[in-house]
Amino acid sequence: MPSSASPGPTALIVAHGSPSDPDGQERLLADLAARAAAHLPGWQVSSATLACKGRFEEKCARLGTPMIYPFFMAEGYFTRNVLARKSADLGLTMLSPFGVDPALEDVAETVLRDRLGALGWKVAETDLLIAAHGSAVSKTSRNSAQRFAKKMMTRCGFRSVATGYVEEPPFLADAARDLGAQSICLAHFALRSGHVEIDLPEAFEAARFRGPVLPPMIEWPETPGLIAQSLLAAHASLPAGRPS
Repeated sequence: MPSSASPGPTALIVAHGSPSDPDGQERLLADLAARAAAHLPGWQVSSATLACKGRFEEKCARLGTPMIYPFFMAEGYFTRNVLARKSADLGLTMLSPFGVDPALEDVAETVLRDRLGALGWKVAETDLLIAAHGSAVSKTSRNSAQRFAKKMMTRCGFRSVATGYVEEPPFLADAARDLGAQSICLAHFALRSGHVEIDLPEAFEAARFRGPVLPPMIEWPETPGLIAQSLLAAHASLPAGRPS
């Protein structure tokens, strides 16, 4: 397929997506790409989910040689193997995943402090729950969530910080059940997936957790700007003459 790429820099935001709702997740990711592009004058930014077979290759062909931005929370199987292989086969530059961007810690701290301030809660009297995916076969999701939890504890000084997972112990309901009445949950998820819409509410109901729950990070107003900053920094570091 001939390339119809823009003469300016190009980027492709890639997420796992949902096999049960591929079109819905594609639309949400396309909206995120449009919001990121608003921070990147002269760039062409598109999106694709791995759940839509052939969509990654189709979008790359249209863009030419886009920088690949993994909208994942951890450096796991899909980023280190599937997406890395696809990118390498096409000679494309792949950035680190969204969830390991150090700038995300600054944003999360601000978001948490602002939410607690609106509630009239003191940080030192509040428990923080990090709700994450986890995995029965890989430690990468768990490790990423635990690192994030430690950073939030160090930065903010919560009364306590716990992590709970959908697919491995400590399961989310068990982690939420042990928290105090003044608790807030940060959903360590990139997309509004079935885990966020079904598994989290079910676990919270089982644990009688009634604290506020922050939305998945695709819905954070700060997320497009974080993506744009990463793309700009990566583009600036490319060797002279290398396409992007």
